[in-house]
Amino acid sequence: MHIFITGVAGFLGSNLADYYLKKNFKVSGNDNLVGGDLDNVNKKVNFFKADCENLNEMVNAMKGVDLVCHTAAYAHEGLSSFSPTMISSNNVTGSVAVFTAAVINKVKRIVYCSSMARYGNNSAPFKETDEVKPVDPYGVSKVAAENILKILSKTHGIEFNIAVPHNIIGPKQKYDDPFRNVASIMVNMILQNREPIIYGDGTQTRTFSDVDDCIFCLDKLLTDPNITSEIVNIGPDEEPITINRLCELISNKMAYNKSPIYVKDRPNEVKHSNCSSDKARVLLGYKTNVKLEDSLEKLINHIKKKGPKKFNYNYEIEIINENTPLTWSEKLF
Repeated sequence: MHIFITGVAGFLGSNLADYYLKKNFKVSGNDNLVGGDLDNVNKKVNFFKADCENLNEMVNAMKGVDLVCHTAAYAHEGLSSFSPTMISSNNVTGSVAVFTAAVINKVKRIVYCSSMARYGNNSAPFKETDEVKPVDPYGVSKVAAENILKILSKTHGIEFNIAVPHNIIGPKQKYDDPFRNVASIMVNMILQNREPIIYGDGTQTRTFSDVDDCIFCLDKLLTDPNITSEIVNIGPDEEPITINRLCELISNKMAYNKSPIYVKDRPNEVKHSNCSSDKARVLLGYKTNVKLEDSLEKLINHIKKKGPKKFNYNYEIEIINENTPLTWSEKLF
């Protein structure tokens, strides 16, 4: 079996590639290396330095492929209200080019990694049957790509599933990106003996998914012949946690006793964002094998081993005004 993984140098993509190499799959993938790191890519991966938005490059890269897992995205929900062109272009145009290339190459199945941003301000925990009503350009772009995938799959007879992961953490996660990955940002700042920064009052709630538990679900969505045309939340629903409590857990594990710095909350940020795992338990046989504290331990050890890094503001902020978070416009991280 030959699987193609977009964003294969990124956090989720590289971990997924490692998993399938252990299962003796042939693994190919692409990355534009804007948010990914070539060091994450196993030498056995047939790697293409290519941008998902380039249809010709994607068509060439996907020749002979059986399955496609589209993990690549500029996964910057907060930033999308201030760089909507960049985020929408990557997440819509890039996704459509990936789907089109898969159709041209007669791939059997596509699994698209969407986002719980699709649910917006629905009452948590979000269920797959909830109305989709995203509140920011990122969520809108992910839903748009979902809808186009459904149309192309129906028109051209290609199987699809849509995964909805949420707040994945673990080894290989990028931790020098000031626009995403709250747990990794906190660990990186503490390693530099700098107080973590929290948006708003810190009472917003999230659930965090260990990357290994997510990969289990993606594997079922990719390879189980009986599971098609499904939208499935993947990740735990047992441990919703406030950002304040997350900071406390990380600080305790790292023996750090300085209080966090609080800044103005980000526009359009959903207060309570966590998903129900009921469908994944029934359809995929999902269960949470890695508890949050253990997952945080793995993340902390990985970042400690790699060493702290200066935050890299390598994404353009298209709109800078009084609403732009000072953490970005003044580079506070």
